[in-house]
Formats: sequence, C-alpha cells, structure tokens
Amino acid sequence: MAKHRSSRSIIKNVIKKHSNANKKEISQLTIKIDKRLDNALVILSTQISVSKNRLIEDILFESGILEEVDENYVD
Repeated sequence: MAKHRSSRSIIKNVIKKHSNANKKEISQLTIKIDKRLDNALVILSTQISVSKNRLIEDILFESGILEEVDENYVD
C-alpha cells in the first residue's frame, strides 16, 4: 500500500511540474488562398501522404518564413 501511495505522489509531482512549466503562447494564422493553389496543395499532399496543413508548414519552414513548427494538430 505504501508503494502505491508513493507512485501517486510521483505522478502528481510530474503532472504538476509539466503542466505549469514551459507553456508557449500559440497564435493561429488563417490565410486565404486561390482555389487553384488549394487544389494543387490537396493533390500534392495526397500524393506524398501528408495533411495539407503539414505540407504548408513544411513549405513555409523550408523557405525560411517559419523558424519553428509546433505539432499540436491531428493529421
């Protein structure tokens, strides 16, 4: 029983430590693009098996426009 209480204490401490520390402020960017470009991105993302958002992020990252990509989205 003491071991179980110790495990709970460790888990609580880890959760507390990581839930309050190192939180980044996130901004969301919405852009409007031409329908032809959107269609091209859909086709390309399908061909290389990545989401359209991931493809756009990769393009912006490789071009040097973005310095960091936070991957908190679901593909």
